Amino acid sequence: MSPRAGNTGPRTLAFVESPVQLLNVLEWAHAHAPGAELTLVVLSPTDPMTRGQLRRMAELAREEAHEVRWEEARGGPGAPFQTIGGLAGMLRRADRVVLGDPFSRYVQLLLTITRAPDLVVVDDGTATMEFVAQLARGERLVRWHRKGGRPSPRDLAFAPISAAARKRLTPGEGRGVEIFSSMPMTETPAGVTVSVNAFAWTRARFGPPRITKGADMVGTSLVETGVVDADRYLEAVTGLAKTHGATRYFAHRREATDKLHRLAVETGLEIVRPDLPLELIARRGPIGRTILSFPSTVVHTLPLALAGTEVRVSVCDIDPDWLTETASPRAQGFLSGVTGSAKDVHRLSAVSVAPVV
Repeated sequence: MSPRAGNTGPRTLAFVESPVQLLNVLEWAHAHAPGAELTLVVLSPTDPMTRGQLRRMAELAREEAHEVRWEEARGGPGAPFQTIGGLAGMLRRADRVVLGDPFSRYVQLLLTITRAPDLVVVDDGTATMEFVAQLARGERLVRWHRKGGRPSPRDLAFAPISAAARKRLTPGEGRGVEIFSSMPMTETPAGVTVSVNAFAWTRARFGPPRITKGADMVGTSLVETGVVDADRYLEAVTGLAKTHGATRYFAHRREATDKLHRLAVETGLEIVRPDLPLELIARRGPIGRTILSFPSTVVHTLPLALAGTEVRVSVCDIDPDWLTETASPRAQGFLSGVTGSAKDVHRLSAVSVAPVV
């Protein structure tokens, strides 16, 4: 357990909706606020896999002497009003607010209540790269896989709140904004402080791992988000597994059960449903000497979490032919940017998919 300096710092309120966000709040606290009065508010989703990982991460947060408040934020029609009402006082008293997903409508609504002089955005995966670029260009906040589509009536109704949240996330007089990230930034918004998440807490808390001789694969939710065709994805996984001798497939928490069942039957891969973010799973081990991944957050985070080990992360580009007809026009460029930046920063090797015969 990391030593803590006691509750001597400013009142810090953190909002998380995913296990990765919670992990990155712990990393930020370890690096920048060891004595802060940190209260972690979990805005719990309904997905069972995500909830399970969040509960495990909440246990780790409590072991680090942080206060954790679990909110059933999506537990019914009245849940949002009850949650926001219960948090309003804490939001007004907070000196610092830490958040993991600036695209979240829940978080954007909460940002309109707080007057905290310090705001911190921690990584929510590769979406952070898009958030920083949009903030730098003064654009409205839209997730990359939705960009290019026509705004829905719900989007238009929420637009004033989204605009107010974007304004709160823009540095101004008496308001500082920090981005704590392991992602490469091609554009930095004026006045924003950027600090590097090197996964120091993860490396200090877990491992080093036992390394096996084989290869492991990392799953992605690109099929579930409508970006990649399911049949093409299955063919790609099959080809990679056969070429590189992969035996295990670490499922993304959003991957559909029927897709994973099909992968297991048709590829013979052992499907692993991790109970913690993959950075912690890999650091605890055992883990394959080679990790195969498609463009995703882990091609940036795993090399940091596994620094000093002999594990090699390799990345496979998304072929344009794999994209669905409804994929955002920006999908291919964004995914290529994720891959290219990881190759440049972490010197990752590239792998290709062999034809399935």
